[in-house]
Amino acid sequence: MDAILLQILNGLDKGSAYALIALGLTLIFGTLGVVNFAHGALFMIGAFCAVTVQRILNLSFETVDPTKTDFLGNPLKVQSPYVVDWFGADFGNAIIDWSVPIAILFAIPIMIFVGFAMERGLIKHFYKRPHADQILVTFGLAIVMQEIVKYFYGANPIPTGAPAAFRGSFDFGVLLGFDPNAVIYPYWRLIYFGFASVIIGGVFSFLQFTTFGMVVRAGMADRETVGLLGIDIDKRFTFMFGLAAAVAGLAGVMYAPINSPNYHMGMDFLVLSFVVVVVGGMGSLPGAVAAGFLLGILESFASMNEIKSLIPGIDQIIIYVVAIIILLTRPRGLMGRKGVMEE
Repeated sequence: MDAILLQILNGLDKGSAYALIALGLTLIFGTLGVVNFAHGALFMIGAFCAVTVQRILNLSFETVDPTKTDFLGNPLKVQSPYVVDWFGADFGNAIIDWSVPIAILFAIPIMIFVGFAMERGLIKHFYKRPHADQILVTFGLAIVMQEIVKYFYGANPIPTGAPAAFRGSFDFGVLLGFDPNAVIYPYWRLIYFGFASVIIGGVFSFLQFTTFGMVVRAGMADRETVGLLGIDIDKRFTFMFGLAAAVAGLAGVMYAPINSPNYHMGMDFLVLSFVVVVVGGMGSLPGAVAAGFLLGILESFASMNEIKSLIPGIDQIIIYVVAIIILLTRPRGLMGRKGVMEE
């Protein structure tokens, strides 16, 4: 029982990332009808927002520390971060320690701007073009963004630390009556799942309970009729592109301490997230979220040594196998609606 619980928990953080990326992909496809292969790059940019803020906060200058001397008794020169010099040791070090949460404040406007720029500068010209054209141009854009990040940050993963207060682990074994240390789960992964749940709940509430969101949902169902009512649906859809970019970026920021950011991480998640979207049902927001968590947990179970010893490599293909089975039995996906992708 404890092994089952541990695998479910292990699947939640990756499932949360899949769900958030798939949510953004579905928002863009549902509103604009665009298959956006550059969406994974937005997740990657969000992760590198965390890296950038961490580097900025750690910018240092050389100073003399009278408490440290060499073998001749001369004071040693040390590197001191500017924020520590400006705000004092306690507060300055606390700011550095909380660089990832602080990065969220910068990532939101940056990602919205990037989303607006992508939509207005490039993607709007492909609204009425075939999906194959959309895939080619957005895939090319993703490669460009990926290579830019590689040029400035290098090809190696960059470790990004969570705040010290959340670097420990929670013992679910003690809480649920199992053996102590049987189910140990890092605090930050729990926080990531909670963060993803809040973001998903916020997006659904925005679409369901606000006038703006109701207009967007109406536009997703019948764009022409909403336009005939005198509503500028294009501006609202542009905003939704920015919102989808922000969701992907925030997913990347918070995922940085879980998996060290690297320039190709967006492409790694993109392919699996598209599988999630298809399994959930093209254009279905609840389907994308449900499929994200489902496939994340299945992938976690498939990575167990007991399973891999029976079927080597199953952890690499389980998501695709499940996708094939679901699409053979339900061609529209778990919650897909009729007519999507049939035009």
